[in-house]
Amino acid sequence: MNLLLHICCGPCAVYPLQQLRQAGIDVSGYFYNPNIHPYREFNQRILAVKQFAEISQLNIEIETDYGLTEYLRKVVFHEHQRCALCYHMRLDVVAQKARALGKDAFSTTLLYSKYQDHEGIRQIGEELAGKYQLQFYYQDFREGWQQGIDGAIEMNLYRQPYCGCIYSEHERYAKKIKT
Repeated sequence: MNLLLHICCGPCAVYPLQQLRQAGIDVSGYFYNPNIHPYREFNQRILAVKQFAEISQLNIEIETDYGLTEYLRKVVFHEHQRCALCYHMRLDVVAQKARALGKDAFSTTLLYSKYQDHEGIRQIGEELAGKYQLQFYYQDFREGWQQGIDGAIEMNLYRQPYCGCIYSEHERYAKKIKT
């Protein structure tokens, strides 16, 4: 299988890449994350992904355009659905890229996070796989949560304290203020 892996950040890619390679899958990466805020965080994550790709010898393409405006246009007034809208927005672009590159399948490092809606991601991935005549590769990578963290620390990768969007950043600070 020839797979394009959507990479949300370097640390979340550690365990999934290891597992995919062990399964004999030919993996290349794609960083596309217009949801990340602020711009400094966006750049930090790009640097971490580049560092990870170099260490892991992963062929990766990085979308460096800061797409916050596009993300906000889709999510504002639909905040209660923001995660699903964000998954769809990112995975749609990844599926299109996979098709253009002649890949068999696509997947995402979002499946590593215990904070993401796996069933929602799977449904969106399968919908887009049908639309673009690809396979969506689903694997629950959460079992390697600690292994991925340990690997990221060993590689000295920047580890972010929130999902990346302005809403999750707000929630992070709101929790601190309440305590």
